Amino acid sequence: MTITVTNSLNASFVVLMSEEIHAMFTDIAPRYDVTNSVLSLGVHHIWRSITVKESGAIAGSSVLDCATGTGDLAISFAQKVGPTGRVVGTDFNAEMLSTAPDKAFKKGFSVAFELADVMKLPYSNAEFDISSIAFGIRNVDDKALAISELARVVKPGGKVVILEFGQPNGLLGASYRLFSRKVIPLVGGLLTGNRRAYEYLPETAASFPCREDFLDLMRSTGQFSLVKYRELTGGIAFLYIGTVA
Repeated sequence: MTITVTNSLNASFVVLMSEEIHAMFTDIAPRYDVTNSVLSLGVHHIWRSITVKESGAIAGSSVLDCATGTGDLAISFAQKVGPTGRVVGTDFNAEMLSTAPDKAFKKGFSVAFELADVMKLPYSNAEFDISSIAFGIRNVDDKALAISELARVVKPGGKVVILEFGQPNGLLGASYRLFSRKVIPLVGGLLTGNRRAYEYLPETAASFPCREDFLDLMRSTGQFSLVKYRELTGGIAFLYIGTVA
């Protein structure tokens, strides 16, 4: 089994990433997994399973997972594609990525983890069958550029899958907004020591374009022959799927 962490950063990396966001994720990295599980009651694992299924990944597929964080989605893909497949997990934050190799090793999966910026990926055109990003696109400075990069590295007919928080409607929406404003900052702050990070994350989710608005953003890149979305848990999360032209 080979599990590697390499630095694929180029000279423009520091310019492209947001230093504030980078520092925030560095600070919360040690408690990131446990905090996610507490705040989502474990539902984020179900969302990731749906993402892998909807991507069309099969044994032998090659997958690039960006903003992989501690590696959960990349590891889920590795389980699906098996030993004949290839999974690369990237993140722009070394601290977030630091626990991913050991996690993959303990679960018995082969994943290459690399430092890279989703806005300037160090991979060839059409190198992968699938690319993905989960709960990361809203933190990217230039979202259209990131989406274009995710599509560029995927073969024609392959899939780009983007899992992100949304804004549920109705009674669920009102309850979720209250939860986001009050509970997430309180619990996230207690668990990580960084309340501001867990104020920022719900704020970005609340203002992030979802449903058709995000599909319009995907269409604007000119990279896809088909785009669609799937609403998860009443609109708390959305899975966007683009077929590369």
